[in-house]
Amino acid sequence: MNTSVVICVYTEDRWEDIRQAVESVENQTRPAHELILVVDHNPELHLKLKREYPQAVVVENTHDKGLSGGKNTGVATAAGEIVAFLDDDAVADPGWLEALEEGFQEPGVVGVGGRTEPIWASGRRPGWFPYEFDWTVGCSYRGMPAVRAPIRNVMGGNAAFLRDAVSEVGGFHSGIGRSVQGRKSRPLGCEETEFCIRLSQRKPGSVMLFEPRALIGHKVSLQRERFAYFRSRCYAEGLSKALVTKEVGTQDGLSSERAHAMKTLPLGALRGLGEALRGDLGGLGRAFAIVIGLAWTTWGYVVGSARLKAARS
Repeated sequence: MNTSVVICVYTEDRWEDIRQAVESVENQTRPAHELILVVDHNPELHLKLKREYPQAVVVENTHDKGLSGGKNTGVATAAGEIVAFLDDDAVADPGWLEALEEGFQEPGVVGVGGRTEPIWASGRRPGWFPYEFDWTVGCSYRGMPAVRAPIRNVMGGNAAFLRDAVSEVGGFHSGIGRSVQGRKSRPLGCEETEFCIRLSQRKPGSVMLFEPRALIGHKVSLQRERFAYFRSRCYAEGLSKALVTKEVGTQDGLSSERAHAMKTLPLGALRGLGEALRGDLGGLGRAFAIVIGLAWTTWGYVVGSARLKAARS
């Protein structure tokens, strides 16, 4: 199998991030079939990238503005049997692509997601930040499998899918993630969650696989290290989950979240309190953040569900 790597970009402000992401793809132990840069409705950036990276396929997003539209453009452009996605502010480990491709050797696998570690802009992890909520900064989190295992959905910034499977189910849906309200407003998400569930529902027997050897580092800006962002991201996740359950149903749409909320988060809060009693005062902050994060995510889901119900009536 050969793989097309897609990086969706949208702003010149991330020029250095884009350069490092591209460089990490070009330094893979197993070379990509092609590198595709999809530019989200930014003609100046499109021209600049075409001049800077003649070895890459640089195209403009021909679908709806936003990440889903960019990914759909990437899939439509790709010639590889597999399409892998890398965030524009991420750096892939040299063995990333090889590990993703090997995951497709298992029977029934249509999608493979890797492990994403945070790269903190401040140089260190904030003491109050709970590992159980690393998903708020686009990273793998405590509660995910520690070894290769089937999962409900992969994380969109470090994932690969069979190209034909993506096309067969209609690609990624706009109207769930950041394209809804603009990139600089509420940090919505869950495009890949809805897509993975829809793919599994429409193609019974399909397997989404977590492969921790497919490692990337994801940059976390100073703004995203702040508690205000953490709280806002949790609330936005709840809003997004309401949209997801509208599309795929509550049983599939909330199955992983229920397990995380009922088991992983209580254990995490207790762990934080225990660490605080042993002298790590950051543990108290982590326990508090877990409680607030769960409350704000739940509240976002309640508000989002109510809005959808009102819109239908």
